[in-house]
Amino acid sequence: MKESVVIICGGGPAPGINTVISTLAKTFIKDDYEVIGVHYGYQGLLSDNPLLEFFDFHKADRIFNKGGSTLIMSRFKPKEYDFKVNFFLKYNVKLLVTIGGDDTASTANRLSKYLLKQGLKMAHIHVPKTIDNDLPLPNRNPTFGFHSAKDQGVRIGNTVYEDARTSDNWFVVSAMGRSAGHLAFGISSACHFPMMIIPEMFNKTKITFDKIINLIISSIIKSKIKGVEYGVVMISEGVFHLMEEEEILDSGINFTYDDHGHPELGNVSKSHIFNYLLQIKLKELGLKVKSRPVEIGYELRCCNPIAFDLTLCTLLAIGVKKLFDQGYSECIVSANSNGDITPLFLKDFEDEQGKVPPRLVEINSDMTQLFIKNLFYIEETDYKKVNKYLKYPEEYDFKKILNWVR
Repeated sequence: MKESVVIICGGGPAPGINTVISTLAKTFIKDDYEVIGVHYGYQGLLSDNPLLEFFDFHKADRIFNKGGSTLIMSRFKPKEYDFKVNFFLKYNVKLLVTIGGDDTASTANRLSKYLLKQGLKMAHIHVPKTIDNDLPLPNRNPTFGFHSAKDQGVRIGNTVYEDARTSDNWFVVSAMGRSAGHLAFGISSACHFPMMIIPEMFNKTKITFDKIINLIISSIIKSKIKGVEYGVVMISEGVFHLMEEEEILDSGINFTYDDHGHPELGNVSKSHIFNYLLQIKLKELGLKVKSRPVEIGYELRCCNPIAFDLTLCTLLAIGVKKLFDQGYSECIVSANSNGDITPLFLKDFEDEQGKVPPRLVEINSDMTQLFIKNLFYIEETDYKKVNKYLKYPEEYDFKKILNWVR
């Protein structure tokens, strides 16, 4: 019976998944392995009747440059009692390749340990993906999918900015990024937006709706005194997710709630909430400024990968074969800036609690500070001109809001 390689995908989509799947299939088929894709992640892998894809060259070749994932993804996280050996025995599985985040990787490590106890030796190699770019890879190497998602976001962002100029409007845009502001930072800096708000900016003060809205108004008024009546504000959704729950509950927004009484943040449009609160504050201040919300989210996850990710994903998938041939298991495939393939291990990323801390935007780096300096916002030297619009200009001083005043 042929030895087989099994591929599953966990978490959410990212551009380049199909490139990884296609390259894995082509590479292992070349060495006469059976390559099996399993739909629905771990839920499919551990079910009694898994939905499978058996790859040949032609099936693999049709998908390598396509967005999305030919294997249906799942966020199912199995418990120990869900593990079973049936599938791995039936298909003579020698390698499980997981494509996903750290949860997907750590579950596979648990599974391979379980199989070993049952007398089955199976290697496991993980290919990390996230459009958030928040996995702490060495040398700040990007996670696959990030550059393609950013590229798609810039296309949308440039169109929105053109609309702002054309209609003399302001747009409040929110971009994905649960813990870190990489996407929002990358899109807004590429699009020359006059204001961006990312969670890393709140390194010296707590995140509140008031501070976010005042930062937006700071940009609107600074633009006005420069003779500009339009603009785009980019806000990372991370500022929302990192707020204290009490701040969210006191916002006056109607949420749905989970079984534990927590607001279900995934069910709401962050840009609509920020725009709604902005309009309330503008009316209180007697300022007539049109603003519209735009959410940049799911539009990014399944776009076609750009050349950078096509190359990176191909390299990572070929790298899986290299690590497998070298006898590595329970590791993450990584490529450095020179293109060298090295194995990484979850223990290299985990903190004392066994969690993988997110990689954040380096707020004090030269690049970040230069882009922030280039934004439009109120400073102390603007107070006299701002008095025409605002009674207390110091409340809208960018650096004072963020407690960046020395």
